Amino acid sequence: MKLQGIKVVDLSWFLPGPYLTTALADHGAEVIKVEPPGEGDPGRHIRPADDRTSVFFRNMGRGKKSVVLDLKSEQGRADLFRLASEADVLVESFRPGVAARFGISYEAVKAANPGIVYCSISAFGQDGAYPGRAAHDLALEAMAGVLSLTLGDDGRPAIPGIPVADLVSGLHGLSGVLIALLRRKDTGRGDYIDVSMHEALIASCANVVGSTFSENKHPDVKQQRTTGGSAFYRVYDTSDGRQLVLAGQEMKFIKNLLGALGQPEMAPLCEWPGAHQKPVVDFLASTFREKPLAHWMTWLDTLDICYGPVNTLPEAIADANLAKRGMIVTDAQGRKHLAPVVRFQDEPSQPLYREPLLGEHTEEVLKRGR
Repeated sequence: MKLQGIKVVDLSWFLPGPYLTTALADHGAEVIKVEPPGEGDPGRHIRPADDRTSVFFRNMGRGKKSVVLDLKSEQGRADLFRLASEADVLVESFRPGVAARFGISYEAVKAANPGIVYCSISAFGQDGAYPGRAAHDLALEAMAGVLSLTLGDDGRPAIPGIPVADLVSGLHGLSGVLIALLRRKDTGRGDYIDVSMHEALIASCANVVGSTFSENKHPDVKQQRTTGGSAFYRVYDTSDGRQLVLAGQEMKFIKNLLGALGQPEMAPLCEWPGAHQKPVVDFLASTFREKPLAHWMTWLDTLDICYGPVNTLPEAIADANLAKRGMIVTDAQGRKHLAPVVRFQDEPSQPLYREPLLGEHTEEVLKRGR
């Protein structure tokens, strides 16, 4: 595997950092997850659970080694510093300043290990206006304007179904780690990576900041091309209480569907988003309400357009394409897992679909070098 031989010390909890380090573990890195005594990573206790830990934790803990250290003790801090001094990568998600109090600031670790790639993921970054402020995903989505772009039919902000700030900051952290490791091959030097979840969300708004950058105006959300102003980027009800979406605004897709429905003259209305598309929206809404979802899935499959059913999660996991590509894996105990998304032709990932028990590898890891 491509990251075999890379050693990672993981001091992160919940989702952003563990999402990053799980990707490293899946591709061969040795990831040493440092947890506090007692309850360990809080992610172990996020319900629901099956078998020995929560489903959340086994998704984020697979393939890692768990080491329990009491960082309030001198010995625990000394052991952690030794692990960091021997590692290629360190990932932490403390509030700014906490790592320094534990004796493992980047400067301290770098002095002992110039090649360390040290990644800090925090809500607002290591400096700036709010460096010590706590925040989780939803607050950051609110502050970044994402919730003001995600409106329900009642016009109020709706909570997105996935924690976007957590995921995109983890992916930015992963990119930074891999870029730094690549550069280290030439220089022998590591680097410090400061990932702000707030900034990661702002960067994710690149396709919706047009009116804000050009006119200093908040977009009219319900009239934008991807948030409600396009008939062909929209959710429609079917006769059985289900929903489908249209999600392709290229004119070829628009003409294909409207032509098949006997209304080709409506296509020019869809060249630009806005309220003028209401006749098309109304026509499609009344048409799709006439028959059940299964009928429309079969019929739409005969056309070259972008569409999809609004699946429940069980339906989504059972999707035929995921099954064919092996995205859902069942282990020997009958537990389901999500396979890695990045697939290499050479040296593919070999995930270990097993999460560690709390402290399972403490003795094994700490006895090295003692």
